[in-house]
Amino acid sequence: MLLDYEQPLYRPPSEASNLILQITIGCRFNQCSFCAMYKHKEYRLKSLDEIQHDINKARQFAPATTRIFLADGDAFNLSSDQLLSILELLQAAFPALTRVSCYATPANISAKTSAQLSLLRDNKLSLIYLGIESGSDTLLKKISKGASKNSIIRSLKMADAARIKVSATIILGLGGQQYSREHIAETISLLNLAPVTYLSTLQLFLDESSRTEFLNKFSGTFIEQSDAGILHELSALVSQLEPPKRIIFRTNHASNALALAGNLPKDKTRLTTEISQALDSPRLLTARSLRSL
Repeated sequence: MLLDYEQPLYRPPSEASNLILQITIGCRFNQCSFCAMYKHKEYRLKSLDEIQHDINKARQFAPATTRIFLADGDAFNLSSDQLLSILELLQAAFPALTRVSCYATPANISAKTSAQLSLLRDNKLSLIYLGIESGSDTLLKKISKGASKNSIIRSLKMADAARIKVSATIILGLGGQQYSREHIAETISLLNLAPVTYLSTLQLFLDESSRTEFLNKFSGTFIEQSDAGILHELSALVSQLEPPKRIIFRTNHASNALALAGNLPKDKTRLTTEISQALDSPRLLTARSLRSL
């Protein structure tokens, strides 16, 4: 797109072909120890005039836009009134608009009332991307997530009640070898209680700028998972998920060693078979040199 973005700019893989509108810069929370995406940006909200300027420019080259992703990493931190003002501008500029999406956190979902969430949904903000990372309170504390298992469950249920779809991510290998079982067991427990529409996995991939901070939280006890360990985590996750409603499941992010796609629980037999085949034949895995964030 031809807009002037404040780099670096990140968006979910599924938003690659959609209009990206940068309404905030950076991430307000910006404390997760595994994440270096916005460490060099100071969080701020663009003015409504700046946003209107970008919308006018986007409308010139993409008037038939149907889907828009609101960047940067914490756009849902805006108040419901601020978001509604932006959504009204978008609907006026793009008559064919069907969906607006953005990153969100458990805290900024829970900060809104049920009525506010429903109003945002009625104004086309119908999909949010939320990093669950883990269902383990031990790990959520170690990675400075700013959320607990219960607060994540509560926020997911609030979004579902407002008919806002959630695309959630978890991070395989997040607990290393020491916390692997707890990480996966508690994540399964969380997902079996709280509804999400889409679920994707990432594999732990530490940028050099965040590695020291991350490892310090484990007091020197962190041992990274091998590919086989990651696949065992993935197999346990897939085989034991019994979600309250169907989940569209993907492991197609570039950090993953094995790309999978299916619906859960319907496709769990096929998916676990594919994982078993990869365990027996490591050549089926994406080469480490090709994995990235």
